[in-house]
Amino acid sequence: MAKRYTKEFKREAVALARQDGNTFRQVAEELGIHEKTLYYWSNQLKQHGQDAFPGSGFQRPEDKELAELKKELKRVKQERDILKKAVQFFAKE
Repeated sequence: MAKRYTKEFKREAVALARQDGNTFRQVAEELGIHEKTLYYWSNQLKQHGQDAFPGSGFQRPEDKELAELKKELKRVKQERDILKKAVQFFAKE
């Protein structure tokens, strides 16, 4: 099972790695995490700022909208398929 880190831990780890005199490798080793994980967290903070690391069950607004659109698309495709089958059925009669 993967370890879970708090939003605060991730922010502090990135802040430590960005301080003068520190490297991502050093900080990662000291904290017992993989260097690539620390770089990933850093990139998430750069891209999403305050919305980075939303946590389990929470989504960034754009992720939530995307999920809703995918759900709606699935529903519309199902409706389309039902209508296609109905047209074929009535065309046979």
